[in-house]
Amino acid sequence: MTAPRSVSAIDPEAGRHVDPLWLNAPCPVLVTDRHGCLAHVNDAARLILPDAARGARFTEHVPEWLAEAHLQVRDAAGAGPAADTPHGTVGDRHFSAHATRAADGDVVWWLMDDTDRRLAEEALGEAQRRSEVLSAASSMLLSTLNVSRCTELAASMAAEHLAEAAVLIAPPQGRRHPLTYASRGGAPVHTTKQVDIAGVPGLREALQGFPPVPARWIDPAGIPAWAIPDGFAGPAGSVIVAPLPGHGVPAGALILLRSSTEQAFTEGEEVFARLFAARAGAALSAARLYTEQATITTALMQDLLPPALHTVHGVDYAGSYRTSADHERIGGDFYDVHPGTGPSEETLAVLGDVAGKGLEAAVLTGKIRNTLHALLPLAEDHERILNLLNRALLNSHHTRFATLALVSVRRRGGRAQLRLTSAGHLPPLIVRGDGTVEEVDTRGTLVGALPAVTARTVTRVLAPGDTCLLYTDGITEARGGPTGEELFGEIRLHRALAECAGMPAEAVVERVQMLAAQWLNSGRHDDMAVMAITAPRTGALSIVDGGPTRRNRP
Repeated sequence: MTAPRSVSAIDPEAGRHVDPLWLNAPCPVLVTDRHGCLAHVNDAARLILPDAARGARFTEHVPEWLAEAHLQVRDAAGAGPAADTPHGTVGDRHFSAHATRAADGDVVWWLMDDTDRRLAEEALGEAQRRSEVLSAASSMLLSTLNVSRCTELAASMAAEHLAEAAVLIAPPQGRRHPLTYASRGGAPVHTTKQVDIAGVPGLREALQGFPPVPARWIDPAGIPAWAIPDGFAGPAGSVIVAPLPGHGVPAGALILLRSSTEQAFTEGEEVFARLFAARAGAALSAARLYTEQATITTALMQDLLPPALHTVHGVDYAGSYRTSADHERIGGDFYDVHPGTGPSEETLAVLGDVAGKGLEAAVLTGKIRNTLHALLPLAEDHERILNLLNRALLNSHHTRFATLALVSVRRRGGRAQLRLTSAGHLPPLIVRGDGTVEEVDTRGTLVGALPAVTARTVTRVLAPGDTCLLYTDGITEARGGPTGEELFGEIRLHRALAECAGMPAEAVVERVQMLAAQWLNSGRHDDMAVMAITAPRTGALSIVDGGPTRRNRP
């Protein structure tokens, strides 16, 4: 910065010529001679440097940062202006210093007060930093729906960006509170304790969602030991208690601690803490809500998932189910096996297909299964069961219908006696030991569509090794093959089933599902359900034509 020249005046103290611009400048001006002594100090400079007097060494009466800048200017004579403008504090104000060389070797220092600008820059920088912290908090906290992980992140970020240590107190579980401790640079620690929340001023109110108590009202010396993380470099010097607001219900509270060696929380930092706590509370509430819904969904889904099938009263049962979408677990196809009370009682096997797919179809599936379970005492009369179920569906708000296949099974000696009824469903298939495939001629009307169901029940007997297959149209209507649009069809199913002669029930089911899946490749398909009922072979193994077989017992 080069000061303009003007008419000289006589400095009454120095008795030397000085530029009136220096004398009358509103900013502090100090003039040094070629020997490094103060030659002139204007009135504005005397206000901030009262000990700087004419004739004194310049470097001995100015702040260190200005003295170093002067030496650099002196040593760099003729090298051009310095690259950076020196700056620093004088008292409680901040100045930038600009040097001007005079023709006689004097150096004039102009001190420009930029305290307000720097305070504004610091405030802006702090606001940007806090905004970045809040943005990162939202991103990280909302990226997980795991309550434990979300709690760890909230406590760790609070200790890192807001305080030296943090304790997150979750809503009580009975008489105990889940606590998460975090210290700056350390790993969070989870625990559950029975604690006296009244020992921390404002904590009870915070857990109930009330506004926070100002930090200046909290005596750090009275904070109980349970509210201070292990390893905290205490004692506590300043404490904030902030509620974690949730979606209508408080998500907990956050205790922030600084040691006595740290700066106390300012009002601005308390506001920042409340903003952080609001975001943490929203994320925790979302995670808890998701966890609760996932738990409920899992509990409800247990009744909608197909059961694991096994041997019942000497007859083997096996089933397989595949939804239309691989990411779904439930759909509109189902099967059930309801064992009789004893070997002499019939076991009721059911396979059904609800119109549609997805969650809505699965809900109706659950209703049908529960209704059939309630109607088990009437299982001797298939048509009556179907009509009672039909009435229940017609009286519900559901507009979907279903097809069903009912099979009552009782073992007699080595054989299995079957009573089969189809209500609008595909006919059951029976594969005999010689590979013959028989289509069971049972027909009936849909359930849930007409005022009454008409159905025909037929009787069949399974010899040892024979299998009865129940399946949904997702198998026969699987679209794929060489063109990607050809149906798997009943002929291919019959052929595949003939190859399963003598196989156990599980092998038959696995074979049918595998062939249908291979036919599909990556093509679209409906829900697919298969159930096999097999009269198992009995007797000891023997070798026939070089391979193992069984000698049937009469």
